[in-house]
Amino acid sequence: MSDAFIVCSHLSFSWPDDTPVFTDLSFTVGGGRTGLVAPNGSGKSTLLKLIAGVYRPTAGSVSVSGVLGHLPQDLPMAGERTVAEVLGIAPVIRAIDAIESGDADEEHFATIGNDWDIEERTRAQLDRLGLGGVSLTQRLSTLSGGQVVSLGIAGQLLRRPDVLLLDEPTNNLDVDARHRLYDVLEEWRGCLLLVSHDRALLDRMDRIAELDRGEVRLYGGGFTDYEESVRIAREAAERSVRTAEQELKREKREMQLARERADRRAGNAARNLKNAGLPKIVAGNLKRSAQESAGRAGRTHAARVDDARARLDEAGRALRDDQRLTLELPGTHVPAGRNLFIGERLRVRFGDRELFAGDGADLVIRGPERIALTGPNGAGKSTLLRLVTGDLEPENGTVQRADGRIAHLTQRLDLLDLDRTVAENLAAFAPGMAEADRMNLLARFLFRGDRAHLPAAVLSGGERLRATLACVLCAEPAPQLLLLDEPTNNLDLVSAGQLVSALGAYEGAFLVVSHDERFLDEIGIDRRLELRDGRLRET
Repeated sequence: MSDAFIVCSHLSFSWPDDTPVFTDLSFTVGGGRTGLVAPNGSGKSTLLKLIAGVYRPTAGSVSVSGVLGHLPQDLPMAGERTVAEVLGIAPVIRAIDAIESGDADEEHFATIGNDWDIEERTRAQLDRLGLGGVSLTQRLSTLSGGQVVSLGIAGQLLRRPDVLLLDEPTNNLDVDARHRLYDVLEEWRGCLLLVSHDRALLDRMDRIAELDRGEVRLYGGGFTDYEESVRIAREAAERSVRTAEQELKREKREMQLARERADRRAGNAARNLKNAGLPKIVAGNLKRSAQESAGRAGRTHAARVDDARARLDEAGRALRDDQRLTLELPGTHVPAGRNLFIGERLRVRFGDRELFAGDGADLVIRGPERIALTGPNGAGKSTLLRLVTGDLEPENGTVQRADGRIAHLTQRLDLLDLDRTVAENLAAFAPGMAEADRMNLLARFLFRGDRAHLPAAVLSGGERLRATLACVLCAEPAPQLLLLDEPTNNLDLVSAGQLVSALGAYEGAFLVVSHDERFLDEIGIDRRLELRDGRLRET
């Protein structure tokens, strides 16, 4: 399978309304593990679907060598299909059962092919991905979001693909499930092209493919190596820009000085000719000669200025857009040690299932501490956040909340009014803020000019995050406690960095649910809580 590869030649694709996504895109991906990175909205998922044949290119071609597997990002999270049906092995199992029952129809043998060991291979694959307790007859609706993703990965691996496309495969996976996937992909041999915002997974890649401004650039090594290469390239580009700017200023200054010298010479020459008493025809010839000489010098300097300006433009094109957030949020300050939430002996019941075991869960949040809440999928982390906000009342136990606003950013980022623009949403959250101040604030969140007047409904995932952060962190009154539920899910790496910047400026307390260890390290966690087997423990 080492010869497996993907070739895209002069690939173009547009949406039905003629909005272009790619134009004349060419690249090749060979064997090994390749991580594809780009900002949200750049077309990563669309590119995978073009390679998988889900979409047809407007122009150009895609060539894939060998059997292809494709795990899209938009997996169904509910349904009545069985695990065997989702994995695509139900017909084979039915055919094996029929033959074992004495039905020797040739169609059954054709259905089975070489997959007589399908149940054993399936169970082994499910075990490797932490789904050992899942029955092949279990309904999809009974599985958690993380289990559905792991199931989808198992289904693709059972196809024994030569080329495997994975789109955000760690979404909804807890820490244990992520590490199982890391191990599976470490052992897998073939051509892997993976889209992910999971930096730990990207660091396990053999190379990084960057989709930027209509081109794919390949960088050897994992994501950390890629970041270092980008940093070096950016510093070099910044030096080139500074050099080009200085050169342009120098050429402009030289051109201005040359004009001034020419003007002085022309004035002196006119006075000298007048005083010399030369015939008019001779004086005229001398004057024209001086003007022509000045004109040639002026054109030479103008050409040098144009060349310097072109070099500056070229250097500017090599410089990446600065998408970093630089914020100050003093209005979110909370005094140290102030109790923001106290929950004692909290218990919640869903049907026959009691969420918090034993005497219930105890949780105290004080300002301005930063708390990480971890635990396996389905443990009740999102439910605990709802208890903190008051959206859910406990069956038993007591709750105390300090005066002040609690802001809750769910995984769906559903706080914005999709029919309003970004500026209108901020005005609704901060009605007392002057319009000029709102526009300046939105500019700091990278909504400059017309971008501030885009409807929320058309924003990409990263843009929606920034707009939500602007509205939440700058609301009136500002929140003293911020709850975040898997905030880096579906965020590109630039947007995840912007979230880190925003949380760095936030001066209140926050409780964040996340399986992204690098993200948790970057935001400066003070305490770690784990919810497992119904018990909330400090780790």
